[in-house]
Amino acid sequence: MIRNRLLAWAQPGCAVAFFCAAATLPLLAQASFAAKQRVAAPEVGLATARPATVLARAGAPAAATVQRVQVQHQGQSPAGRDPAPAFAAKVAVASTEVIEQVRRSQAASGGQASTAVQPQVQAQSVVVRASADAAMPFSPMKAERLGLRMPDDPLQLDSGVALVVDAQTGEILLGKNDTVVLPIASITKLMTAILIVDSGLDLNQTLTITQDDVDRLRGSGSRLPVGAELTRGQALHLALMSSENRATHALARTFPGGVPNFVRQMNRKAVELGMHETRFADPTGLSGQNRSSARDLAMLTAAGSHRPLVRELSVSPEYQLALGQRVLTYRNSNMLVREGQWHINLQKTGFIREAGRTLVLQADVAGRSLIMVLLGATGSQARADDADRLLRWVMVSLFSSGPMPAAAAVVGRSGQS
Repeated sequence: MIRNRLLAWAQPGCAVAFFCAAATLPLLAQASFAAKQRVAAPEVGLATARPATVLARAGAPAAATVQRVQVQHQGQSPAGRDPAPAFAAKVAVASTEVIEQVRRSQAASGGQASTAVQPQVQAQSVVVRASADAAMPFSPMKAERLGLRMPDDPLQLDSGVALVVDAQTGEILLGKNDTVVLPIASITKLMTAILIVDSGLDLNQTLTITQDDVDRLRGSGSRLPVGAELTRGQALHLALMSSENRATHALARTFPGGVPNFVRQMNRKAVELGMHETRFADPTGLSGQNRSSARDLAMLTAAGSHRPLVRELSVSPEYQLALGQRVLTYRNSNMLVREGQWHINLQKTGFIREAGRTLVLQADVAGRSLIMVLLGATGSQARADDADRLLRWVMVSLFSSGPMPAAAAVVGRSGQS
């Protein structure tokens, strides 16, 4: 299994001043994005990813010793897919398998039945029900357990995982631990939205919120009471812009075959998109078993950006829903959308304890279409600050060899160049 890593810039002669003239930032790797479903325009060809140089962690304590090794994906490549490339990786001494064994042991000692490690989900996936999740105590953020928040991160990102991809060419501009598989929280809803839009179901059909839509796994609240009526299109709007869990669950429950079939279709669609490190267990993201890598999520973001309705609803800053005599005002869960300083075309945020704060977005930056993925941030503000750091890095990097546009002089909410 591929572990945490930080890609380093592979092109000679590239050095960029970052934030201030006194600090020199080594630019991070630029490698081709290997994918069945391209993170690029359909006509753009993508080559197999090249091995990247690893930035070694200096002065790491003995308990967090890391080593540089060559790692390959386990198992055979699906038919029609190029063999997975080898990557230089930093592998923690404590493997994921060891961590999983410890978790199961702790669950058993607490009088709860241990849960077997689920196999990699393919097209014929089995639904992981909420009862299975409920049998497991919620664990701390996985990004922290795996030591992905590196003290020598040159961008000082709070997020354990980061990825920046050119959406037109598929080139990876920056990668930090971007092949590590982690819980993704409500980024899941982006796949839910894609299935609903592709299904051709009537968006004007009225759905009724039922007891089945109430979150009994984590006990999260909702402003939609049981018995509330809204259209499928309205439920889709709330799912994408404000991450409404009951609305999202109602979309899956009213899908032909119900929630079990919907989850199967989510996993089938993931395989079709080339997201081979991804599996879904529920349509909302409340399950910690919904997992993916940053590279897979870049493919999901690209797929969402090719659907105009998904783009439009995800970046809606505000929406009012009439429920009888009441009017509920919903606002976008992403502060970057609410503040309006980015040209964001598609986005989705997420949070559960195991995932931390997560984010995917596709934005236009100085005439260039970019996809950004952040996983494992410790808070909403930290997540937004990381996005700003990536934006500033991109602006400086793209124009390091020529005049910098005025927009690059002051980028982000901090107002610093």
